[in-house]
Amino acid sequence: MPLLVAVLIAELLFPDAASLKDKRRRLSGLVARIRANYPVSVAEVGGQDLWQRGTVGAALVTTDGRLARSMLDRIAGGIGRDGEVELLSSRVEFFYPEGSETE
Repeated sequence: MPLLVAVLIAELLFPDAASLKDKRRRLSGLVARIRANYPVSVAEVGGQDLWQRGTVGAALVTTDGRLARSMLDRIAGGIGRDGEVELLSSRVEFFYPEGSETE
């Protein structure tokens, strides 16, 4: 089976963030919850200097595309359930590293 890198890119809105520090606190909580519940790497990848916007990326390495899609869709679906952040948009991308089709 080929090696697969699956990536979730989520555009976020922090509607009640009153400062950059407030947004970072909320974002830090979201990142911690994702890390605690899913075996993925996650980080803020955009909008670091914006008070009410941000982009989070989550990635995993696997050989099972359906599992990756399901997990990343669950992560995206859980964003915003606490009312601290709103999910504006999300997308999942798959990357197959060169040479990964051979074992």
